[in-house]
Amino acid sequence: MLTVCPYFHVHQPHRVKRFRVFDIGNDSQYFNDESETDLNNRRVLEKVARKSYLPTNAILKELLAKHPEFRFALSFSGTVLDQFEAYAPEVLVSFQELVKTGRVEILADTYYHSLAFFYSLPEFERQVTEHKKRIQSLFGVTPKVFRNTELSYTNSLAQWCEKNGYTGIMAEGWEPVLGWRSPNYLYTPTGCSKIKVLLKNYKLSDDIAFRFSQQSWKSWPLNADTYAEWVHAHHGNGQTINLFMDYETFGEHQWEETGIFDFLRHLPTALLRHPDTTFRLPSETVAAYDSVGVFDVPHVLTWADTDRDLTAWVGNDIQKGAIAATYALENDVLQTKDTALISAWRKLQTSDHFYYMCTKWFSDGDVHAYFSPYESPYDAYIAFMNALSDLQLRVQHALSAQLVEKGIRDKKFARPKQLKQRMRKKAGVA
Repeated sequence: MLTVCPYFHVHQPHRVKRFRVFDIGNDSQYFNDESETDLNNRRVLEKVARKSYLPTNAILKELLAKHPEFRFALSFSGTVLDQFEAYAPEVLVSFQELVKTGRVEILADTYYHSLAFFYSLPEFERQVTEHKKRIQSLFGVTPKVFRNTELSYTNSLAQWCEKNGYTGIMAEGWEPVLGWRSPNYLYTPTGCSKIKVLLKNYKLSDDIAFRFSQQSWKSWPLNADTYAEWVHAHHGNGQTINLFMDYETFGEHQWEETGIFDFLRHLPTALLRHPDTTFRLPSETVAAYDSVGVFDVPHVLTWADTDRDLTAWVGNDIQKGAIAATYALENDVLQTKDTALISAWRKLQTSDHFYYMCTKWFSDGDVHAYFSPYESPYDAYIAFMNALSDLQLRVQHALSAQLVEKGIRDKKFARPKQLKQRMRKKAGVA
């Protein structure tokens, strides 16, 4: 028996508007730009809902009704769930209807789609806990399998997941890590004894997510029958074909005109024509198969770019500086106990902000440019750092106010007017 395990990631960030240096100290709204379509989070979400979420959910609902064997997994960032509730509640309802079938599994994740595990374990744990509570509240389920932001993975993360009761974790099935071995089997992470890792078959996944509409591709146009033959070719040489991709693949990254919706409609029928092919959820896959070996990843592995590491987010100096400055605020932000400041800080942790600052070239650079709403990586950096500078100013103001309330004036906290002047000076403004 060969099983297929489809998994789709649903995410939208809170994009930072074109926050100017002159806005520092004068504007506390970092994420709303009514004048710019690509930076207006409501407009972006409504567009993607119309093009992708609603039509794809409708198709998947039909497929679940048509094929009792069909099932798949989803993960949601907390930032997209927040925007569903605020801007498109009908989309959230349509996802809830899918989950109610009992054949759609939701995975654990970080709430703010952050890379916190690599910069602050306490903050990572807070975000995972917040995400778990939100999933339980909205969907009535508790995730059993963990998927970290951008499919980022290390041995230490797998060990943390096992310690915290997860039965499975997802990672990229990349040849330099696997060597001669296949991604179509389950493995045990180094240093673990119970948890199993499910590896993305990135070639078959990317055939849909990236190559589907490329007319220069030798397999274009791809139909469901051909794709099913590629999957069936692994019978006798694999346990599970793990197809991991962004949910927005359907209708947003691959437009309706490419035939992606017809492909999706026909895929389960084509796959199930083989009598020894069926579908399993990630938790079912973990329970069904034994591990065939150890999966050792001492360094960070992700699903992004040709490097498959963190360089998509911290590969240049401006990215490194931005993310370091963000996490350096942790203690002060939390000390304020101001929910608005803490929420803004966490939204600024979202990995997309640093992804937009990437300066890679060639095919990797093209992908980054496609996803970025900014004219250049430097525009993304300037907007982000100006917003972060304003947040720093507000945090210091809040801490100063706390000391005043206690009747203490610590010299390290300057007056608000002096703080504002200091921040503007750092930003290069006289």
